[in-house]
Amino acid sequence: MKAVIAAFGLLMLGGCATPGASNPPWLALNSSCAKLSGDQELSMNLADDMAKQGKLHASLANLQSLPERYGQVQLRKARIYRQLGRSEAEPLYRGLLGTCLAADGEHGLGQLAVGRGDNAQALTYLQNAARLAPTDANIRNDLGVVYLNLLRVDDARFEFLTALELSKEDDGLAALNLVTLLIYQDNWQQAAELVTRAGLTPQHVSDAQARAQALKAPAKAASDQVAAIK
Repeated sequence: MKAVIAAFGLLMLGGCATPGASNPPWLALNSSCAKLSGDQELSMNLADDMAKQGKLHASLANLQSLPERYGQVQLRKARIYRQLGRSEAEPLYRGLLGTCLAADGEHGLGQLAVGRGDNAQALTYLQNAARLAPTDANIRNDLGVVYLNLLRVDDARFEFLTALELSKEDDGLAALNLVTLLIYQDNWQQAAELVTRAGLTPQHVSDAQARAQALKAPAKAASDQVAAIK
């Protein structure tokens, strides 16, 4: 259950937006906004493919052959280090601040803060990220997660609905978060309707119920918060 609660808390943060998935779409931007060479693009694509297959160490090994001055490389490394629970993630995210990938830097720092249970700090980072990239569905979802962790239910609902409408694909993660919110409010009818529309499974519903119960016991839930985007 902690794995799903982690998917809610974070990243629900970040990366991908389907329940149980852990590979968000990499953003093809950069810190210096310089263009990679053809060979470098091939190495990056290979690293992306490995990350999508869950081969995070292999993906990182491929990225280590590329110059870190490129924002795309720095961002990918930060995301992998975060998923691996490594301390190298934070300085890499901070290195993106003030660049054309600043929104991703703020987003990643927010995810790390949620993982530490520091929702107040996470809120600052994710609000900054949403201001810089207001149409990023993953950022809006993760901002909703933090609002829900803080029991700011109306704000959380707004962000989850925004994420659902912005998503280019069916956003199962945002739907799952919204179901959690509805169950937390004991709004079972709307929760059931959303479960049907989003095609969520009985396991997803069970996980949402567990998460809603945890939210009603904040002290216990604090240790289980993790960002959903990976």
